[in-house]
Amino acid sequence: ENVGLDGSIVNNPAGRTINPGHSIENSWFLMNYAMQNNDEELLEKALNILDWSLEIGWDEKYGGIYYFRDVYGRPCEQLEHDMKLWWVHNEALIATLVALKLTGDKKYEVWYDKLHDYCFSHFTDKEYGEWYGYLHRDGTVSHEQKGSLWKGPYHLLRCFAICNLQI
Repeated sequence: ENVGLDGSIVNNPAGRTINPGHSIENSWFLMNYAMQNNDEELLEKALNILDWSLEIGWDEKYGGIYYFRDVYGRPCEQLEHDMKLWWVHNEALIATLVALKLTGDKKYEVWYDKLHDYCFSHFTDKEYGEWYGYLHRDGTVSHEQKGSLWKGPYHLLRCFAICNLQI
């Protein structure tokens, strides 16, 4: 998210930081814009962003998408880098369904199913409803609050509304 004026990587911790959630969210924004404007080149770029972000963001050991990654796989400076946040997964659910609808490529269905399974087995509070916002890397709940200055209803409700429109 921090690059040089020419688009090059700034080789320091801030310059190498990737937030897969932001990249994934932007990918479906770009997909929608590309679809509305019949821009195949932009659609291809948006799909590349989505594919790369899912690949670099996915935790092969525990599942879920990391909050932050280093573009070169080096240690991140953010202490919460390996946490799993609700909004990142909301954006990934939307993006994979939008990509599936636009392309028909079954790899996005596979991603959606994997994300859906992870989300509904880890984020949901089966006793009281709603989603927890913050999980440790292993998928356990970090804390039980479901609302704060940062976690409001926006991402989850938008996710459910948009995903319903895609199906």
